[in-house]
Amino acid sequence: MNIVGTFTKLNPQSLLRHLADSTDSTCLQIFSNSVSWLIYLEQGKITYATHSIEPFDRLERHLRRLSHQVPLLTNEIRVQLRLMFEPDSLSQSTEQSLDENYQPPEYQAIYWLVSQQHLHSTQAAVLIQELVKEVIESFLLINAGIYQLSDATNRVPRICRLDAEKILERCQARLESWQSLAPQISSPYQRPHLLITSSLQKKNLPELQPSLTDWMKGFSLRHLAVIMNQDEIQLARNLSPYILKGGIILHEPDPPFDQLPKTFKDASLSPHYITELVEQELTGEIDRPHSTATNPLQKISQENIATIQQLAQVAAPPTNKVQELTIKNNITPGPKRVTTATATAKKTYKIVSVDDSPTILKEISRFLEDENFSVITIDDPLKAVMSIIRHKPDLILLDLNMAGIDGYELCRIVRNNSLFKNTPIIFVTGNKGLVDKVKARLVGASGYLTKPFTRAELLKIVFMHLA
Repeated sequence: MNIVGTFTKLNPQSLLRHLADSTDSTCLQIFSNSVSWLIYLEQGKITYATHSIEPFDRLERHLRRLSHQVPLLTNEIRVQLRLMFEPDSLSQSTEQSLDENYQPPEYQAIYWLVSQQHLHSTQAAVLIQELVKEVIESFLLINAGIYQLSDATNRVPRICRLDAEKILERCQARLESWQSLAPQISSPYQRPHLLITSSLQKKNLPELQPSLTDWMKGFSLRHLAVIMNQDEIQLARNLSPYILKGGIILHEPDPPFDQLPKTFKDASLSPHYITELVEQELTGEIDRPHSTATNPLQKISQENIATIQQLAQVAAPPTNKVQELTIKNNITPGPKRVTTATATAKKTYKIVSVDDSPTILKEISRFLEDENFSVITIDDPLKAVMSIIRHKPDLILLDLNMAGIDGYELCRIVRNNSLFKNTPIIFVTGNKGLVDKVKARLVGASGYLTKPFTRAELLKIVFMHLA
């Protein structure tokens, strides 16, 4: 089945419900505002959904949430996933998505986690459920574009099957919550900046979470929520009074997140939120927090054979059985609070950047110093080791190709010092394909940043390794 159509006005709910009523296996591909969405369905059930805006950033966020319950999902494993599966460029990924045998690279990464027993298949199903919900939320806000339906029988190895109707109900309820914060907040990718003043402290404002102000450095609401391990809508609600009274200013989303649709939409949204858990003998309910401390594996009923502790500690071999998931609301107690009076002391993270290009050093400083990071730039790689020892940075950026000494050798020397055994060291390179991944791993590199990079890409590295 291959169908192509155009629309000037789209009712995404109706389109997805129509496909969910079908017994066909299909892939729905939508193009709107330079963004593409892919939704895979099998006999009316959703097996996966993704869109083209930073899919590995999306996977990283949800893996970090899951890592609180799954110790095997270490930072090293998450970095390895990106090195192994993330495409070199967006254009390469877009070209591949047109191939009838295309499998989203982040889905391949999830499948690898299961096959290597870093993730239990049940945990993978919960992870996919959360990724699908985030993608469907943005899909429901599309109102114009082009769509295509194609056969998807063998395109995605199935890990779970999600009830489309219940996913829609959950996403509609979330969108209603976002829209209740309009017009001040119009996107989960807006970036809050706290303005601490004496007059602000005199205003009757709600309390803030500890450490929240440490990370108001250009990160979006969605990224901040992951850093704080809090539900993003509840975080937005907590910050809303500050925004209304001028204590917090909101910057618009960084590219490419600005291409995603805003949360404004004149639609009748149902507040219902339902779920169920099927097959692999998991018959209980997965609770999804609606306020603080998000934990998708937080509650599984006593009817389940595997307890949450077993799921978190044991990565069982992959299974051929497929899980069918749905969702339920849950409210958990909030974390300890602090007032604005105690929020004025911000932690400053120290970053050393080593590069023989003054232009690159200036760009890194401009991107990070505006966000209250302390940046030390070193343009002579031969003097870098002593400077790094003197400054004891929280993160090191190393140019891979420098005169006199290359990044591999410099990384090895720094790693041999016990002070920097666990310090993130990021290679900065002109081409991801030039990174010798085996050699990088042997010398202890933590990841890479490809030139030319944007401010958002640089903050993404910080998010991965410091937040």
